Amino acid sequence: MFVASIIRHVTYKVSVMSVSFRVGGKTSLMPPLEVGGDGSLTIGGVEIEELAERYGTPLYVTDEGRLRMNYRRLRAAFEKWYPKFRVNYAIKANSNLSVISILRQEGAGADCSNMEEITLARMAGVPSSRIIYTGNYNSDEELREALESGVTVNLDDVDLLPRLLRHGTPEMLSFRVNPGVGAGSHPGLVVGGERSKFGVEEARVIDGYRMAKEAGVRRFGLHMMTGSNVLDPEYFPAATSKLLEIGERITRTLGVEFEFIDIGGGFGVPYRPEDKPLDIERVAEAVCSTVNHHLEGGGLSGQPYLTVEPGRFLVADTTILIGKVHHVKKTSNQVFVGTDIGMNTLIRPMLYGAYHHIYVLGKNQAELTQTVNITGQICEN
Repeated sequence: MFVASIIRHVTYKVSVMSVSFRVGGKTSLMPPLEVGGDGSLTIGGVEIEELAERYGTPLYVTDEGRLRMNYRRLRAAFEKWYPKFRVNYAIKANSNLSVISILRQEGAGADCSNMEEITLARMAGVPSSRIIYTGNYNSDEELREALESGVTVNLDDVDLLPRLLRHGTPEMLSFRVNPGVGAGSHPGLVVGGERSKFGVEEARVIDGYRMAKEAGVRRFGLHMMTGSNVLDPEYFPAATSKLLEIGERITRTLGVEFEFIDIGGGFGVPYRPEDKPLDIERVAEAVCSTVNHHLEGGGLSGQPYLTVEPGRFLVADTTILIGKVHHVKKTSNQVFVGTDIGMNTLIRPMLYGAYHHIYVLGKNQAELTQTVNITGQICEN
């Protein structure tokens, strides 16, 4: 099965820059693309050419079967070592309502960074009890709406707490901790460490939990999110250990018992055929071993949920963007292949210099012939 989404959907925040690549080339297919019995290129068992003819282009298409498979693989990897495990899907990765609904059917909650994402999660059937709201530089209106909606509020700064309490006392509260480490495939995606704008430093976070406890909050969580698209499997248990050490100090100092430990996401995916994928089973075993060690011999008490917030790990290899070539323009020293895919359709190459692999329908087994520039129809390509 597949979910087809026409580009006019406002939930897509995507666009293209000029991309140089070698036309053709004998290369292995990356998921979710497959070769059908007749040699045609397919996704979810449906021919790419058929989808383009039926829905028009540009067109995003998501393979529902692969989406469910990715979720089940992640869940099984962690539950094997720590049964009290939950997944909160990071909606920012793909905010299409069908995608959120499918993951909710599989048992996922939602990680939301703004009120619009909370609205989408609830439209998809995610209960407020399974939504965590981690805003950044929140307005008073956002804090009030989040509190009234009944979601778990996860504060990015201790000084946000008095502003939140003006609107009432939450049943449960969490702080996003900056454990002093961060990683990512692009400097703009490193959301932890000493220079990051995100999270509460250890020196202040104990005061935050103390203030919350004195204000009448009775249920607590502990959270971090430190990177994006991390492919080093050793990073995750190391960062988790730092978070849990901070959690132990909070528990010893205040007697706070955490109902959940949320280690965020950041699980990376390959973008090039030669990239090595992240061994999520290895990551899960190491992370769960770290958590169990701190629960059995450290200062943490109780049996908290272990929560992760994957985004691209669940959706990146489930979805393709189909476009058409409208015209090929040759100048004295370059070739421009003009398509109907522009920055209004896929923003990541222009924004991050991100690489997205390109396949030419019917040409993927051809020999390399020339280097060209793939462009769109707008000024920013």
